[in-house]
Amino acid sequence: MIETSTLTLTVLRFGFLLLLWILIFSIVTAMRRDLVIGRKIRTGTPTARQARKHPELAVEPPARQQAHRLVVTEGPLSGQVIELGNSPILLGRAQESTLVLEDDYASGRHARLFPQGSRWFIEDLGSTNGTYLADQQLTRSLPVEIGVPVRIGKTVIELRP
Repeated sequence: MIETSTLTLTVLRFGFLLLLWILIFSIVTAMRRDLVIGRKIRTGTPTARQARKHPELAVEPPARQQAHRLVVTEGPLSGQVIELGNSPILLGRAQESTLVLEDDYASGRHARLFPQGSRWFIEDLGSTNGTYLADQQLTRSLPVEIGVPVRIGKTVIELRP
């Protein structure tokens, strides 16, 4: 009887050890799969090494259009256009704003649109009701692409070429 219980206990220990190893291997396999998926490239897009070895494979990225105008598309100032330069644009109800918003939901100094390199960025200046870039409330400065709506209260503006 003692031999049977010792044998049973040994088999159970080996079974438990086998289950632990199966668990470890499944975790390692899942991690490897996740890491490999993250490294996959887009189909048809050559890697940098392939492009250096075979210059004919290099694909030029499409030229990014530059924004030259700020257009109010919705709200009390709908249709108003501001030509963009190199200086930031202050948006809000304050009279010193570049675009004075006639909107009860806008703060005095609501948001700032500013150039950085070849792109334009928008940042909320601590407004009460928030600034939205394509239905996402701003929590930090974000780049604004051409045609993407920026909403401040009832006013919606867009960058245009």
